[in-house]
Amino acid sequence: MAVLETTDATFEKDTATGVTLTDFWATWCGPCRMQSPVIDALSEELSDKVTFNKMDVDANQATPQEFGIMSIPTLLIKKDGEVVETIIGYHSKEQLTQVLDQYID
Repeated sequence: MAVLETTDATFEKDTATGVTLTDFWATWCGPCRMQSPVIDALSEELSDKVTFNKMDVDANQATPQEFGIMSIPTLLIKKDGEVVETIIGYHSKEQLTQVLDQYID
């Protein structure tokens, strides 16, 4: 399953159920461009357990502000609509798999 685009208008609905990982990024951000292929690979491997979203912080400013996101990339992991983990900066596929495994039933 592909990584889905989410917006300020759809974020709450898109992350309301199950385990979700949202990648907050921007086109001009070098580390974000490094993180993106890792998220894409994880979305292929874990598509049956985790929903993957990404949000462009330049086009959508309300949600990053609501969650106090000051640096990108920031990965926000939610379980059943509640934030359970915030990860700032680039992380490898192995690191992210280890974090996600804690929340997958």
